[in-house]
Amino acid sequence: MKLHMFVAASAMVASAANVQATHVLWADWSQRPTFTAVTGTVGGVDVRYDGSHDFVQLGNDPIDYWKPTGYTQNLVNRPVGTDLIGLVDGGTKTITFAKPVTDVFMAFTSWNGVDVTFDRPFTVFSKGPGFWGSGDFLVNGTSTGFLGLGEVHGVLKFAGTVTSLSFTDTFDNWHGFTIGVNAVPEPQSWAMLIAGFGLVGATMRRRRMVAA
Repeated sequence: MKLHMFVAASAMVASAANVQATHVLWADWSQRPTFTAVTGTVGGVDVRYDGSHDFVQLGNDPIDYWKPTGYTQNLVNRPVGTDLIGLVDGGTKTITFAKPVTDVFMAFTSWNGVDVTFDRPFTVFSKGPGFWGSGDFLVNGTSTGFLGLGEVHGVLKFAGTVTSLSFTDTFDNWHGFTIGVNAVPEPQSWAMLIAGFGLVGATMRRRRMVAA
């Protein structure tokens, strides 16, 4: 019985942590101050993109490229709105945050034939059919890049504290992306975590008393 209580409490904690870890606040791109820069906010933090780009959608465009099937899979919430930076020319691009953020996510669409390398490793958080169809991608041995095989759509996660993220890509007719960050825990998530830890602690104390 005590073991079951311990397992249940642990599962509660893991479940709350998992829900929190997968809730993403996506960027609100709001300005294009120069031909090679785009600025906005993400999770209340100013964010800036520097690099070549073909076009920018600032959230009020009629076409929504974030078709849910490629970006959810019950693992992560899809980008909200139509915010997107469209790339054509290859080269190095950099996203800079005004202050450190934890766990950066990149949602991307239509990276068909694109060979990209990032300055830090990632995990594949979601992938699937998107606005332009289906595809897959071949991740390199260090998990710092991939080659798009067909119309690939998905979400990458860059874990840890980040102040900037850079990547180098190759030419394509166009491929798009946006950036997100891990959301601040909501009150109910914290309550679940505290309750779970409390139950685990109480169970362990009772086990020690019985053993004594």
